[in-house]
Amino acid sequence: MSDGVDTKQRQRDVWQTDLAVLDDSIRRQIKTACYMRKYTTLRVGGPADLFYSASDRAALSAIVAVAQRCSIPHIIVGDGSNICVSDDGFRGLVIQNRCRMADVGESTLVDAGCNFMQLSISTMQASLSGMEWAVGIPGTVGGALVSNAGAYGGNISDIVESIDVIERGEFKTVGPDWMEFSYRDSRLRRDSSRPAALIGVTLKFKPGDRAHIRRTARDIQRQRFMKQPWEPSAGSFFKNIHDPALADSLVDLPDLLKKRGIVTSAYLIDVCGCKGLRIGDAAISPRHANFVVNFGNATANEVRRLVDTVRGRVYEQFGITLEEEVLYIGDWKADYRVSA
Repeated sequence: MSDGVDTKQRQRDVWQTDLAVLDDSIRRQIKTACYMRKYTTLRVGGPADLFYSASDRAALSAIVAVAQRCSIPHIIVGDGSNICVSDDGFRGLVIQNRCRMADVGESTLVDAGCNFMQLSISTMQASLSGMEWAVGIPGTVGGALVSNAGAYGGNISDIVESIDVIERGEFKTVGPDWMEFSYRDSRLRRDSSRPAALIGVTLKFKPGDRAHIRRTARDIQRQRFMKQPWEPSAGSFFKNIHDPALADSLVDLPDLLKKRGIVTSAYLIDVCGCKGLRIGDAAISPRHANFVVNFGNATANEVRRLVDTVRGRVYEQFGITLEEEVLYIGDWKADYRVSA
């Protein structure tokens, strides 16, 4: 046991030596052994070896560049939604992006750490159309970009003009094609071999009638409030299924979804009898079957076991393998796995 602890400490010392090139104002705020359950909306997760919360672009850019150049294992988190951190935590550096600047206009420059829902409200107040669908979606702009967030026919990829990134330790501005967007996906979810970090983004909006924008956003927000759970969660857990043939074969699937050729994961999970299913304090929400919620003291392993159980039942009944929207972070053991 002591050998393992000593090894971790030696590795942490190496990383801290690499980070010694940073200004004292940054280094003094790097914490050790921070439990990630405090920083995630699902409220699960063990300790990160090193943790730093950045509140301005300069500090964020500096620590990201050093981590990339020195090959320090690192990950950037925002408000902590859409992630599930393992009980064993994260070996390396977690950087929390709390940079909140937003210069709202038809061409809006915004920090990647800006709260996504707050940005949607700010654009609405400025009579700008393009983010009505985002009201009620948790997380930050950066997280929305990584997973190409969307709802009600809108996607963030549709309004991206340019993106400020740090790649391999160098700052640059790139176009939306650099992200390789697809449904609830981007290159930053798929490929960790090309280290890159989102710093900011310029989004494009169209002037609109404020009253109409407000009504649309309010209707969407009301639907979310009525359907979504109140307990801690990571947000929508699984991606929906794009399969016109399957959608057409399901008699009680809503006509609008049939027309779009979409089968929601919530529908499949519900039909398989998993709504309300619980392992420990991790459960499929009784309100919405595509939410995994924490009823108090859930562990990350309980979440993974629950997810495996649900995936197995959906595959057994429909031959469909559900794919997560939520990202798994940290060191995972195989002991959470269950047979289908």
